[in-house]
Amino acid sequence: MINVSEQHAPRSLIVTLYGAYGRFMPGPVPVAELIRLLAAAGVDAPSVRSSVSRLKRRGLLLPARTDSGAAGYELSPEARQLLDDGDRRIYATAPPEDEGWVLAVFSVPESERQKRHVLRSRLAGLGFGTAAPGVWIAPARLYEETRHTLRRLHLDPYVDFFRGEHLGFAPTPEAVTRWWDLTAIAEEHERFLDVHAPVLHAWEHRTDTPPEEAYRDYLLALDSWRHLPYTDPGLPTALLPADWPGVRSAEVFRALHERLRDAGAGFVGV
Repeated sequence: MINVSEQHAPRSLIVTLYGAYGRFMPGPVPVAELIRLLAAAGVDAPSVRSSVSRLKRRGLLLPARTDSGAAGYELSPEARQLLDDGDRRIYATAPPEDEGWVLAVFSVPESERQKRHVLRSRLAGLGFGTAAPGVWIAPARLYEETRHTLRRLHLDPYVDFFRGEHLGFAPTPEAVTRWWDLTAIAEEHERFLDVHAPVLHAWEHRTDTPPEEAYRDYLLALDSWRHLPYTDPGLPTALLPADWPGVRSAEVFRALHERLRDAGAGFVGV
């Protein structure tokens, strides 16, 4: 059994819950329902309430009333955009093709140097690697999401984007080992597999799929997985080391998704 308090932050689980189920519910999710659903994943009511408050302050959740007048929360337009962008990565069903690269080149005036750190951390969080000081690189398909993110944070005036291909001098598989820490990314995939491959193995030996158990295991797997497609930019297979663990971790997540997501919806009520 995963120790939720150690492995899964309540705030992250709430975002995961909305991404998996909450945004498909009719109207706002009542506070009482959030507490019930998070309790099934091992989160107590005070933690739910404090985490919801933080998400509200960040502008991701908006207070609203249900048709019956109960207090609840709905996603802000910003949060919906974040989830829509995330879907393309989180639920990808095939290895990415080589579509070239997008380069982000930024320049921040010294008077606003604190924004340099914000830019670097956001680009890294979107999966960009560092090609040179002030020059960040990622697979071209990440451009639209990156544009949305930087515009939302009002960082777009400092950045120029370019599309291109790598022409050398080093072979591209060698160059990507400078642009990204592939060893650290592989370790993240291995950690996911250590926790969730045994969960999949257990479900593969069951004929029943109780909704609450399916919901809990799916929510925890999704909460672990949804960060990985940002740590790992999804490089084409030809550029990665042999036996790349990201292939297996993606297979495990997809199998858990197919087995558990819809069954878990029965517990949520969507």
